[in-house]
Amino acid sequence: MGRRGRRQDGWAGRCAPAVLLAPVVLALLLLLPRAAAAQECRLALLLALDVSASVDTEEYALQRDGLAAALNDPDIRQVILLGGAPVALAAYEWSGRYQQAVILPWMMLGSDADIDRAVARIGGATRSHEGFPTAAGYALGYAAGLLAEAPPCDRQVIDVSGDGINNEGFSPALAYAHFPLAEVTVNGLAVSGPDSAVVSFYEGELIRGPGAFVQVAQGFADFRRAMTLKLFRELNDMRLGSAGGTRCCG
Repeated sequence: MGRRGRRQDGWAGRCAPAVLLAPVVLALLLLLPRAAAAQECRLALLLALDVSASVDTEEYALQRDGLAAALNDPDIRQVILLGGAPVALAAYEWSGRYQQAVILPWMMLGSDADIDRAVARIGGATRSHEGFPTAAGYALGYAAGLLAEAPPCDRQVIDVSGDGINNEGFSPALAYAHFPLAEVTVNGLAVSGPDSAVVSFYEGELIRGPGAFVQVAQGFADFRRAMTLKLFRELNDMRLGSAGGTRCCG
């Protein structure tokens, strides 16, 4: 009897940890799909803001504040948060060959608080460079490096804003030929003004990829409106000729 009892005690001693751990293991296994789902991302959106010599101090403020206000627009918030998987967002300023600076590192927008942080970070940015030319090819090469650091997402989009044409360094065509941007859509926000060629440059040389488009702002005072419409279209993956007429932004 004593030996049988000892054998039972031994079995219980060996098996008890496994029995006790089973619920814990099961709980962890049940959490795995949820953890994977939390990492899903439908869009990596990289915003590029022009700070070249053609953009003065007042225009820079209109551009920066206009972007922050566009992200804060109720319709934009809704499409970010109710569009399914989260959106990854980053932003940088660009001008000359080596004058680029990140103003918003990659962050996942999965809640109103996340959007609040992105809006505050962009709205509080100080100008990184001024007085340099417009090197659009270099800006795209820099974007390729930032996209390599982005979370894995279903789509990658570069959103380039500016008021001038490429006047330093290699062209956008050379950037597309030598940087890993084949699967990336590049859209443009062309700010019309003194440079009458800016819209045709954005349409003919800058944008690239399926459904790529140019949104035109009538001067920097119109930047907020144009950026809001542009973000709405990018976040919804809207393409000209597609069915439906989703209304945006008031």
